[in-house]
Amino acid sequence: MSLLREGFPHIAEKSLQEEIAEHGRVYDYREGQVIMEYGSYIKKVPLIVSGLVKVMREDENGRELFLYYLEKGQTCAASFTCCMMHKRSYIKTIAEEDTVLIGIPIRYVDEWMVRYQSWKNFVMKTYDDRLLELIRTIDKIAFMKMDSRLLDYLENKAEVTGSSVVEVTHQQIADDINASREAVSRLLKQLERSGRIRLGRNRVELLEV
Repeated sequence: MSLLREGFPHIAEKSLQEEIAEHGRVYDYREGQVIMEYGSYIKKVPLIVSGLVKVMREDENGRELFLYYLEKGQTCAASFTCCMMHKRSYIKTIAEEDTVLIGIPIRYVDEWMVRYQSWKNFVMKTYDDRLLELIRTIDKIAFMKMDSRLLDYLENKAEVTGSSVVEVTHQQIADDINASREAVSRLLKQLERSGRIRLGRNRVELLEV
């Protein structure tokens, strides 16, 4: 119950908190561990209590694209959709940091929408947040040059981790933004020369300009 109150104070009804405590299960994932794989059936909705989860999408050629992060106090909109429609997952989620989540069995997801206003508000806000996030992702791909996309990716990761130092390899960046490692390395060098970042071994430090 304390984990729920700490991570989700906006889930207000006491009876709902008690139901989540009764029916939910706590899961621990280590950094780098896959939480949900492409094509899997989703049997629980995750409530992120701590840590950071990266959400990925795969195209028909097997190339992956980073979509967004899930942070403390958030959940995955795709989980709601796949749960309620009994569909296979079209995304992949990975623990970017050590992560703790509460898994809610799918049979309660729709039922609580009717019974609890705070749960309904939470679900609707989740859909709204994720839609805006996806629109921003599409805008980046369609309208932003690769150097701007790269800097936006680094700034986003620094914001969600709370550190100006981003621990990541050039290949990981390339995989996340669907670019070649050579292009990423070249653009990182350009950003370093312009004074925007400082490069280290498997790390990028963002500098104030």
